[in-house]
Amino acid sequence: MLLGDPFTLTFSFVPVELTALLLGRAPIDVLLTIFTAMFLHASLGHLLGNMLFLWVFGDNVEHRLGAALYLVFYLLSGIAATFAQYLLDPLSPIPNLGASGAISGVLGAYLLLFPANEVRVFVWPYSLFFGAIPIPAAVMLGLWFLIQLWGGLGQLGAVSSGGVAFWAHVGGFVAGLALALPFRERRGPRRFTTFPRY
Repeated sequence: MLLGDPFTLTFSFVPVELTALLLGRAPIDVLLTIFTAMFLHASLGHLLGNMLFLWVFGDNVEHRLGAALYLVFYLLSGIAATFAQYLLDPLSPIPNLGASGAISGVLGAYLLLFPANEVRVFVWPYSLFFGAIPIPAAVMLGLWFLIQLWGGLGQLGAVSSGGVAFWAHVGGFVAGLALALPFRERRGPRRFTTFPRY
């Protein structure tokens, strides 16, 4: 943010540049922006909002996957999010940036791995007097996903403009769900092996 627009534009993902690469009209370093864009933010509010969600949901997912797999999971979720937004308009000149697609993957994994956990939500002005409200993770994240999907559907057929990349959120969330499947705890009757006593 401090280095200004030229820096941001250089390291943001721009859909039309990837399309140009696929047509053989752009340098290969366009692929690097798929990764660098995940670590850029448009404003301090954008950064703090993403970090809040990562702080609330990320540690549990990281604990389940382990640090190394969590990093791979995070990056794969971000890549999936980028391509979901790219498919909306491959000719868009609008730069895409932010961690929210990758963090959406973390939310999808959290929903799958910890659906019964409660999340304490601050609701203005109620929580000023009565404290945060505990809400099941499945309810909160399910509603969050529906809001992103609704916003994404509203972007279909619209002229490209800046704003929230809803399809990146949807794509990241779905990728997170899919990638977390092998790490889900298996529930059901436990089997015990008995041995004769002598």
